[in-house]
Amino acid sequence: MGSAPPRVLIVDDEPKITEVVGSYLRRAGYAPLTAGGGAEALLVFEKERPVLVILDLMLPDLSGEEVCRKIRAHSRVPIIMLTAKVEDSDAVKGLELGADDYVTKPFSPRQLIARVEAVLRRSADTGSPAARVLSFRDDDLLIDDAAGTVRKAGAAVSITPREFRLLRLFAGNPGRVFSREELISRALGDDFDGSDRTIDAHVKNLRQKIESDPRVPRYIHTVHGIGYRFSVEEPR
Repeated sequence: MGSAPPRVLIVDDEPKITEVVGSYLRRAGYAPLTAGGGAEALLVFEKERPVLVILDLMLPDLSGEEVCRKIRAHSRVPIIMLTAKVEDSDAVKGLELGADDYVTKPFSPRQLIARVEAVLRRSADTGSPAARVLSFRDDDLLIDDAAGTVRKAGAAVSITPREFRLLRLFAGNPGRVFSREELISRALGDDFDGSDRTIDAHVKNLRQKIESDPRVPRYIHTVHGIGYRFSVEEPR
């Protein structure tokens, strides 16, 4: 017998959307799970442990933002947000909460499946072949390639796959200045469809998680007019 298809949770209160997206997921080799509200989504997530969550922002009970926040409190599973809002600030807010990608309604189901596969492909490739632990400032910051985990001052950091890839790219190239375009290409993928502000949102998230004082960062520094660089202190 073959292995069971990977489960993907679709959270949306519009049955037509869950039906259509579920159909496309099945054709692509996934097992769709559905939830019509935020509370139900959290129950299904805890029970079924999907490999990815497609999450609508506008739900009848808990908001998509709140569902994302609760999942991110203990899981790095990839999350793609669906939103009818088209303002950059709404997309950035979702990314700041820990979403890995977003798709605006109305959307092409084929486009959404392509995003699902791209996010899963990148989340499966977070570590380097020669796995190791990078340590900075006397173990103040530890990045474990093999486990895909981060610790700050001894405490585990809740970090998304996309944030991990970005941090790993920075930490593996201390002192190098990366433009936002380079960061999108190397950490998010060439098929990423978003703006430079997405990188800014992820950097803001990372600073909140790994800096003792995000307003005065010691690790991720802004290079005005260009992009960002990581602290020049070499990992041990």
